[in-house]
Formats: sequence, C-alpha cells, structure tokens
Amino acid sequence: MNYEEHVLAGLITYPLFVVLAYFLRDILNLKLTFLSLALGYAFYVLGSDLPDIDHPDSLIHRGVKPIFSVILGSVVAYRIQAYIPTHYSLIYAWGIGGIFAVIGWYIFTLLMPRHRGVVHSLTFAALYGLLAFLGVRYGISLAPGEAYLIGLAAFFGYLLHLILDKSIKLL
Repeated sequence: MNYEEHVLAGLITYPLFVVLAYFLRDILNLKLTFLSLALGYAFYVLGSDLPDIDHPDSLIHRGVKPIFSVILGSVVAYRIQAYIPTHYSLIYAWGIGGIFAVIGWYIFTLLMPRHRGVVHSLTFAALYGLLAFLGVRYGISLAPGEAYLIGLAAFFGYLLHLILDKSIKLL
C-alpha cells in the first residue's frame, strides 16, 4: 500500500477505534474527552503511516529526516554558543550547528533499518504507543486516562498499518 492508502485507512477507521475505546473505557480507565479523542486521532493517523519511516522514498521518511537534522543542528548551536568566547559566537555556533545538521542527515540514513524490518513490528507499535502516552502525560500533563487513550490510539494506528501490509511480527 502507499502513503495515501495508509493515511486514508487511518482517517476512516478511527471511528471504529472510538467505539472500541467507548466499550473499554471502564475496564482500561480511559478518559474520552474531546481533547484526548482529537489528539488520539492525530496519533492514530500518524501511526497508520509511521512504519514506512524506514523506506527512503516514503513521504514520512522524507519529512522526518530534515526535521531531525534541523533539531540536531539547532540543539548543537544552542548548547555550544556559550562556550565560544568571541563577539561572533552566534555566527560560529550556527556554522557548527549547520555542520552537525548535515552530519545528522547522514546519520539518520545510516540508522534506518531495512524496509519492513524491525520497524514493521508489534514491538515498535508498542514503543510508539508508549512514547505517545509519555509525551502527552508528562509533556503536556494530560490526565492519566486521557494519556492511556492516546497511547492506545497510537498503538492501534500503527497496528492498522501492519495489518494492511499483512506484516505482523513480534520483532
């Protein structure tokens, strides 16, 4: 399947996830608020294409790669500026940050496993769900039940991709 088909599948099947969450809300202590359902939708749909991050021609790979590089270069520039004792520390810091951004571009490529390898697994689906939970629980301080719902939505969106690819494996 391609990007559009995966994302459209995520967009159209999320209401089924909401039905499932509704019936499991008391058992799993899920809090179905508009905010948790809206963020859950975003994580679900992102998850429906995220396993293809390991494919160099995929849209998600091509989108994340420059963002990763920019963040790395910016963090290096920010951290190193204080250690450059000249009037031009800002210029030097960003020059060094730019070099690290380019290095990050190539590191991202080297770190990506083969397509439909380990990233296409239930282990990574669970990891994505856990990271989504931790991000909204501790990053933006959502209530535990809201964060559980979002983590579960992220996992199920990722799982949807694996099901559509007919590629479900533990690792």
